[in-house]
Amino acid sequence: MTQPTLHTARLTLRPFTAADAPAVTELLQVPTIAANTLRIPFPYEQSMASDWIATHASEYEAQREVTFAITLADDHRFIGAVGLVLDLPHRQAELGYWLGAPWWGRGYASEAARAVVGWGFDVLDLNRIHAGYMAHNPASGGVLSKLGLQHEGLRREHIVKDGRPVDLVLMGLLRRDWRG
Repeated sequence: MTQPTLHTARLTLRPFTAADAPAVTELLQVPTIAANTLRIPFPYEQSMASDWIATHASEYEAQREVTFAITLADDHRFIGAVGLVLDLPHRQAELGYWLGAPWWGRGYASEAARAVVGWGFDVLDLNRIHAGYMAHNPASGGVLSKLGLQHEGLRREHIVKDGRPVDLVLMGLLRRDWRG
């Protein structure tokens, strides 16, 4: 089973390749990205990017996770990542994404996430897609709201990031409420 490539008006979402590791490493040299994501450490080394990318094909094949490289459609420049952690027996998935700082505030996260959410509902036949964001990062909540995810709750001090407890805001979207 081969991971697809998705296209939007401005973006191409494609499988990662080993050649993406230097670009991933370069974009993840911004401490703010790590501070707002659970699974990205800082500092970030190229070996981490290579190891992470090396897991993508087997995770997709096992139907556990799908991760897309976000690239600009016109020049194919890598700008971030978007994906779903899959729970197919329950027809649900968790959405996650990050963008390099030069690309913030341009609507790329919403555009990429919208394509992946639509693919999840239409192709994977998911019934529910959910996401969590750290309460100190309302911009991520804005992306999720634009997609139609609804606030479902707050888990106080639910995760630990850099040794400190952090509140996690929970949002979710049902297939019947999706307006792609």
